[in-house]
Amino acid sequence: MNKHMLLLLVGIAAVFGGCTLIPKYVRPQAPVPATWPTGSAYKATTAKTNSPTAADIPWHDFFSDAKLQKIIDLALTNNRDLRVAVLTIEKTRAMYRIQRADLLPTVNVVGYGTRQQIFANVATFEESMQVEYYTVNVGFSSYELDFFGRIRSLKARALEQYLATEQARCSLQISLVAEVVGTYLNLAADRDLLRLAQDTLESQESTYELIQRRFELGDASELELRQAQTRVDAARVDIAKYTGLTALHENALNLLAGTQVPSEFLPRELTALKDIRAGLPSEVLQRRPDILQAENQLKAANANIGAARAAFFPSIMLTGTYGTMDDQLAGLFKGGSAVWGFTPQITLPIFDTGRNMANLDAAKAERDICLAQYEKAIQTAFREVADALAQRGSLLDQLEAQESLVEATAASYSLSDARYRNGIEGYLTVLDSQRSLYGARQGLIAIRLARLANLVTLYKVLGGG
Repeated sequence: MNKHMLLLLVGIAAVFGGCTLIPKYVRPQAPVPATWPTGSAYKATTAKTNSPTAADIPWHDFFSDAKLQKIIDLALTNNRDLRVAVLTIEKTRAMYRIQRADLLPTVNVVGYGTRQQIFANVATFEESMQVEYYTVNVGFSSYELDFFGRIRSLKARALEQYLATEQARCSLQISLVAEVVGTYLNLAADRDLLRLAQDTLESQESTYELIQRRFELGDASELELRQAQTRVDAARVDIAKYTGLTALHENALNLLAGTQVPSEFLPRELTALKDIRAGLPSEVLQRRPDILQAENQLKAANANIGAARAAFFPSIMLTGTYGTMDDQLAGLFKGGSAVWGFTPQITLPIFDTGRNMANLDAAKAERDICLAQYEKAIQTAFREVADALAQRGSLLDQLEAQESLVEATAASYSLSDARYRNGIEGYLTVLDSQRSLYGARQGLIAIRLARLANLVTLYKVLGGG
């Protein structure tokens, strides 16, 4: 008995001291340039070179609007997609614990009783008889000694899969925050455009009433009256359109938040965001959760090769029990009733019709697939950041030009309106100036929205938060 127990202890010690057949993991070279693209579209910004990168800025520092912060908090608490991601992490963590538990034997207590009738004609007994006995055993069965690291390879794979789900949750959280902010900004822009349309309608109605009085006095033509009416009706159309869009974006914000957003949290106008620096591609590639997730999946596939390789080597299974047996239930724990058993088993694969080799080939193919997916994730990330940087540079020029355009069209409208009221110009000049000013102000709101949306996108693709 002592020799067998010693053998068991040596075998268990081998589990913790043995090697695995997992190929050595070396992080692949990133298939992208070492620097971001340069050119006329990639202009320098106001962000300082020593300012923190996006990944180092918590979302509540980058999005400083108090109302917006409250909506983001609601989304992080109630959004169902994020909740599913968190629960997936819990599930995968449990699977990892299950896989890790296979490294140690599972000890059970088993008790059973047997009563059997044996007839004389099926045995050498002179007469039929009943056999009765009771047994209580404590021990383990089919415990595999992990000499070649199969179980530890599977444990390593389960660990990387668990880490990948954690990175997936981080990636989803960043995307959720960005989507909440984007919807919030769209709602703010809708309200700005709605307010502009309402102000325009009020101004156009005043102009229409003036021209109608002049028409009644014979100082204005019907053409001028109808032209003024077209501007009134156009403003009414825009009011209806932006009222509908406002409601749609409010509904979208409620869905993202996972609950009804209180009206006092909704924006009144577009708010500014701070600028950020892009950093180096290597910084982004080391911090983006989706890239880390792809690398965890690559590591998991690499560990699975170790398990497939171990299948070519012998497997050793141990079964051991210690207990008591007696033909009377009351005598189970009396002296002299002890029983024990120890059954080692070794299995050496000889001919499996190529199954183990096919499993190894499949594991290697899976690793190569994960490698391609990892490299694609890096290339996609590089492209997303490069696109955001290109837009950032061009949007600054657009914003500056659009602000100048608004000033020019406002001055043009003021002059043409004054000349019309003094009878120097016809109403058609005023009408053109009104259209230009209204379109310029709409364009300014759109570019401001695009500028803010670009900062949100840049924060997201740089792994912000």
